[in-house]
Amino acid sequence: MKGIVFTEFLEMVESEFGLEVVDSIIEDSNLPSEGIYTSIGTYDFNEMISLITNLSNRVKMPIDDLIYAFGLFLFSSLVTAHPEVVANYNNPISLLYSIEDHIHVHVKKLYPEAELPTFKIIEKTDKSISLIYCSSRGLYRLAHGLIEKSFEHFNKTAKVSFKVLNEDGTEVKFDVVQDGE
Repeated sequence: MKGIVFTEFLEMVESEFGLEVVDSIIEDSNLPSEGIYTSIGTYDFNEMISLITNLSNRVKMPIDDLIYAFGLFLFSSLVTAHPEVVANYNNPISLLYSIEDHIHVHVKKLYPEAELPTFKIIEKTDKSISLIYCSSRGLYRLAHGLIEKSFEHFNKTAKVSFKVLNEDGTEVKFDVVQDGE
C-alpha cells in the first residue's frame, strides 16, 4: 500500500484524536516499518489493518466508521494536494463517472505501483449513479467516504446507499442519488 495513504491516515488520527493516540497506536501495532512512512514508499497492507484495529480499540469506535471517516478526510487531502484532478468537473456525478477513465489514470501516473479498486458503472443519469466497487482489500467504507465528500466539495448533497455483494466487502454496489437543487 502506498505510503501516502499511511501518512494521510496518521494525519487524520492526529487531527481527530491527538498526537498521543498516534504514538500509542504505532507502539501497540508492533510494525515492521516502526511507523516511519514516506509518501512515496510502499508498505504492507497488514500494517494499515493493525493501525486501524488499534485505533478502534483505543478510541472505542467501530473499524468501519473509522475507515469511512478516513475516506472523508482523504478526499479533502487529495484535492488540496492535486486540485488538477477535480478541476475538470463541475459536478460530483461527472467526477464519479470518470473514476476509472480519468482519476485512476492520473493516480497511476503519480503512483505507478498503487493497487486501486475498480468501479464499474451500472447506470448513470444527471442526478444519479450506480456503480460496483471491487477490491481485494474490502475498503468499501473508504470509498463511501470519498463519494460523500465529493458531493460536499461541489456544494451538493446526496443519498448514498450500498449493498455488500460479497461477505468480505470486496464487491459492493453503491447507489447514489443527488438531492434536488
